Amino acid sequence: MGQEHDLGGSFALGLRRVRRTGYGAMQLAGDGVFGPPHDRDEALMVLRAAVEAGVDHIDTAQYYGAGTVNELIREALHPYPDGLAIVSKVAARRDASGVLRRYDEPHQLRQGIEENLVTLGASRLAAVNLRVMDPAELPGERFDAQLTALVKAREDGLIGGVGLSNVSREHLLRAVDQTEVVCVQNLFNLADQRSADVLAECTERGIAFVPFCPLGWPGDVHHHLLTSPVLAILAAGLGATPAQVALAWLLGFAPNMLLIPGTRTRAHLAENLAAADLDLDDAARATLARHFPLPASRERAGGTRIRP
Repeated sequence: MGQEHDLGGSFALGLRRVRRTGYGAMQLAGDGVFGPPHDRDEALMVLRAAVEAGVDHIDTAQYYGAGTVNELIREALHPYPDGLAIVSKVAARRDASGVLRRYDEPHQLRQGIEENLVTLGASRLAAVNLRVMDPAELPGERFDAQLTALVKAREDGLIGGVGLSNVSREHLLRAVDQTEVVCVQNLFNLADQRSADVLAECTERGIAFVPFCPLGWPGDVHHHLLTSPVLAILAAGLGATPAQVALAWLLGFAPNMLLIPGTRTRAHLAENLAAADLDLDDAARATLARHFPLPASRERAGGTRIRP
């Protein structure tokens, strides 16, 4: 894992430019994204192996663990190498039993950013995403006040850029009317493409789109990509794994796609990073488009066409 890889080229993340394959640290927490990891030593080695392989974009959150994942990142990587972009998110918090709760009043967002900085041992984060708990909730004055809190944190030098997570296209359009948005992190993968309109809007505007759960929700028997016969057949023909096919499909879907696949083991990390070297030809993409079609028109966001 010591060899540095291209990782699918690069794309802008605010003022930075990062490789298109990064690492999502959520899985380093215990079951239910709560408590310590099952294997602390392996968790630390996964983080170090990712950076050694060229990963320069790590996604985290204070409520992963809670606090545990940030502490692991600090122990494994601090002092942080030049160019490493650590991105977090705020607006949620776990209670004593591990249940995720809203924590999204403007002063709570500021506190969440400051807690991330303390546990990570950082003075500034590359970006922080405002996580919308209910994307079906129409944006209004409350959303504006939340954005204002993140803009103030940016002006105070605590974060490099404002991002959004779990949002609708309406949230994105309202946000960009008020401030620069450097990234959007939404659920998106082969089996769940409901955020295609948000992705298309980001593509049109040159905003990084970061799909979470790029291989589907763990344990989702209805959309478990890794057991899909279609992916298994394609992967076998390409000398790859189903996970690599799903990740390569994402990288080829739009040029502003930044991946953050997560894992608890170095073996799976190596598998995920190698997906950037896999080229899917038109026939493979046509097969995937037939079995995993977009939920609506491909013409979105003012005529932007996104590739299946």
